[in-house]
Amino acid sequence: MLPESPAFENLTPEMVAKTIDHALLRPDMTTDDVVSGCRLCAQYKTASVCVRPCDVALAAQELKGTGVDVGTVIGFPHGSTSTQAKVAESLQALEDGAVELDMVVNIGRLKSNDIDYVRRDIAAVVRASKGRLAACCVKVILECSLLTDDEKVKACGAAQEAGADYVKTSTGFSTGGATLGDLRLMRQCTDPDRVRVKASGGIRSLDDLIACLQAGADRIGASATAAIVDEMRARKENQK
Repeated sequence: MLPESPAFENLTPEMVAKTIDHALLRPDMTTDDVVSGCRLCAQYKTASVCVRPCDVALAAQELKGTGVDVGTVIGFPHGSTSTQAKVAESLQALEDGAVELDMVVNIGRLKSNDIDYVRRDIAAVVRASKGRLAACCVKVILECSLLTDDEKVKACGAAQEAGADYVKTSTGFSTGGATLGDLRLMRQCTDPDRVRVKASGGIRSLDDLIACLQAGADRIGASATAAIVDEMRARKENQK
């Protein structure tokens, strides 16, 4: 559980690690890279690992019994697959051992102002996934760098109405990552009792992570996990 007003002074290295979804999504990653990344997650006790769909079963095997959840991406990275394909991908991921799904909103439909389509697309994934696994956590990636503020607000509203657990800033594979302004906006336009916020893209230091938490993020997508947590440990040691 994070402090109400997170800051360096009231955070611990363990708290920081438990905010992180460690990302293993690069297309050129080998099986050895995935195994190594999962072992890093087990060592640092992150909240989860986020792997490519083809790597879910491997990650679930590597992380069994560690307390680290396995997540994957759906409709990644453009969100333009059909709703039926997203549902099928989600159910296969759950079958393979995932418990968290980061689905990409249909960006083109959102920018066409077809909010009903966007809402139905998300709701179909939420309904199917939670029907299969009630504890499944569904996060909706907005790809904020491609959206206007009005589109971000509409996407957040659609995600909340559809029953998603999180809204998330970015895939990390588009024109920009998490910004503090986007995080504040996403926090302001969603109900914190229903929807949490995930920051992802460009978060490479402890100061970046803390700033995102202070702007309203509850979870952080990052690949610089070791550097971030090690920096926290070093700075805490230097205070002694």
